[in-house]
Amino acid sequence: MTDPFVWTATIALIIALFVFDFAVVIRKPHEPSFREAATWSVFYIAIAVMFGFALHLWHPEFPTVEYFAGYVTEKSLSVDNLFVFLVIMSRFAVPPKYRSRVLLVGIAIALILRAVFIAAGAAALDAFSALFYVFGAFLIYTAWGLARESEDDAGHPDYEEGRMVRLVRRFFPVTDGYREGKIVVREAGTRMVTPMLLVMVAIGSTDVLFALDSIPAIFGLTQDPFIVFTANAFALLGLRQLYFLVEGLLQRLVYLHYGLSAILAFIGVKLVLHALHENNLPFVNGGEGLAVPEISTGLSLTVIVVILTISTVASVVATRNAGRLEDEIEAEEHAESLKPDERP
Repeated sequence: MTDPFVWTATIALIIALFVFDFAVVIRKPHEPSFREAATWSVFYIAIAVMFGFALHLWHPEFPTVEYFAGYVTEKSLSVDNLFVFLVIMSRFAVPPKYRSRVLLVGIAIALILRAVFIAAGAAALDAFSALFYVFGAFLIYTAWGLARESEDDAGHPDYEEGRMVRLVRRFFPVTDGYREGKIVVREAGTRMVTPMLLVMVAIGSTDVLFALDSIPAIFGLTQDPFIVFTANAFALLGLRQLYFLVEGLLQRLVYLHYGLSAILAFIGVKLVLHALHENNLPFVNGGEGLAVPEISTGLSLTVIVVILTISTVASVVATRNAGRLEDEIEAEEHAESLKPDERP
């Protein structure tokens, strides 16, 4: 998709949605209820879906399946971001009513950084198609590392301040409190930043680390920079609402990292097969492409949805059974602690 009008209109729509979210939805600092988070999550998912179908109507040749496959992949991988966002919020002790604003600005920073990453990735793939081998191998390696994580490691990631946060601390004095949600204040004649800025920078810059696997993953589904960008944009747009919707459920997704690992491995294999099919490396088959099967985007979308469904259902069942077991153990321990004449 290279139509300048479509690019301009899409970027304008994304900016408008960010402005709307900031000026209307979170204008008054508050902690969203479950119902509010669910309503706005459905809203942003609907926007992403309508966008895909609208482009298909505008340009019938638009690869709609690639867009939806990319969107589902980015949306699923973004859940991993939420674990770290939760840790960052706890690390900086962000008051609940300010978390929406922190997340929105942090996500806006993340989208800008991802756009740069996407542009660089697209240019590199155009110049060096052999990078598909590198991307594929990297995704398989990442998948292996993710699969080896224990359930505790997956649900309780560590956080260390990155360079951008340390840079802010180096050049600006930081207040010891949130100062009613302000970012910059003047105290005792000195201009200071509040921890709000540090958290925003932390969320935006930390997201780039996740982009190191999610961007190559979506390039494994499509090489269209427009689809890569829009799938990332719409996945990130609904991430703030998703945070509040699943905040209490994150610890229950004990098998999610296995599902994400399987998705990354699957796309990694798809990338390697594509690289072999389009091969131009002289030391591989004399620089000629190999007659290897390629995985269609439709099949990729199906596999991704099935993996997500299985890992989510398995997580819910496992945590439910674990909860029942804990209740039974507590009941038995309580019964044993009673005196013989007090036992039922």
